[in-house]
Amino acid sequence: MIIGTYTPSTVEYLPHDSESRRVAGCIADVIVEADSSLHIEHIGSTSVPGCWGKGIIDLLVQYNPGCLETARDSLDRIGFQCQSGVEAFPESRPMRVASVEYFGRIYRIHAHVVARDSSEARDLVQFRDLLRDNVCLRRAYEAEKRAILARGAVKGTEYSNAKRNFIRRALALAKSNREDLYPGFTNAR
Repeated sequence: MIIGTYTPSTVEYLPHDSESRRVAGCIADVIVEADSSLHIEHIGSTSVPGCWGKGIIDLLVQYNPGCLETARDSLDRIGFQCQSGVEAFPESRPMRVASVEYFGRIYRIHAHVVARDSSEARDLVQFRDLLRDNVCLRRAYEAEKRAILARGAVKGTEYSNAKRNFIRRALALAKSNREDLYPGFTNAR
């Protein structure tokens, strides 16, 4: 699989593509082949069966303590690019971007480079798992994303920032260990 150039675009709301899982797995294999110390998780909406979203494959690229520079260099060497723009992630917590072609379709990739066992890494995986396990939460999340787009958020960073409160609430509810999680989940702010 060839890692290609990333082309930014406005945010779209797309149905789940079942091929995303295969594409994510292939890209993870390419990354781990370049640096076997990295641990890759497929996160975000494309990792949740049936979940609508931007259609961008999000990968959590976890590095061992003290190995951030090596992780960035490994991704850069295989063709990932530094995120650009005014609101790009800092190099102390980078996101690398790329695209790949898979059976004639172009997939955009966001590789979130995060320290292994950090609270951010745990939260990203936990939110993915919550969405996979609870259809009520997934539907509420999809409704939140549609509402954000209806308010005019078309840039990736403003869209992502607008979802932040929803994600924090979902994680806080999960940490409360309540047995009735999410049946009455609302979009109240």
